[in-house]
Amino acid sequence: MTKQVTLELPSSAFSGLRRSPDEFGREMRVAAAVKWYELGMVSQGKAAEIAGMSRAQFHRALIRYQVAPVQTTVEQLSEECRRG
Repeated sequence: MTKQVTLELPSSAFSGLRRSPDEFGREMRVAAAVKWYELGMVSQGKAAEIAGMSRAQFHRALIRYQVAPVQTTVEQLSEECRRG
């Protein structure tokens, strides 16, 4: 099941990024998913779903946005090694 969200944006928003409204909407969806993943609000799988992409496509989007595909801290890795 899907839900539709409607946003009102100034016309200049589309020309600023040189995108059609549909392209702008798709890019906004990806950008939001990438940011929510970066902040640790959603898993990579859930972010890919939000973005409307496969995990592989989302991984490429993370690289394009310069966001690390693995969101693990040094402390988390150290803990894993100690338990391992």
